[in-house]
Amino acid sequence: MKKLFTILALVASVVAIIFSVLPISNLAIFPAIAALIFGLIAFYLSKKSGNVKKIIQFTFLLTIMALSITIYKALFTKTEVANTETLEATETKLEEEAIEELEELEFDDIEIEDELENISVDE
Repeated sequence: MKKLFTILALVASVVAIIFSVLPISNLAIFPAIAALIFGLIAFYLSKKSGNVKKIIQFTFLLTIMALSITIYKALFTKTEVANTETLEATETKLEEEAIEELEELEFDDIEIEDELENISVDE
């Protein structure tokens, strides 16, 4: 039972670290809380048996690091919305250019129907 909670705590703390460095850092709180709960249960069970493993303490360290990174990013990262009008203008311009390129292509040289007939006859 102690090994199970230790492994769960370690996995949850690693997931929390991974989430904390990604742009979705706010989601790191959930695995960090799970890691703390699993770590406390593993610590309690190991204290009861008389030998506290270093891996449990390492799990707490990883969880605290994940929470501190998440809190730092939440406090000091400012999300700015860019001007969407320029993005929409470039998008429509690129779409028009793509349509023009497609209209310039000549499909007379391609004999798709003959190739399809050859494939179906061969099979």
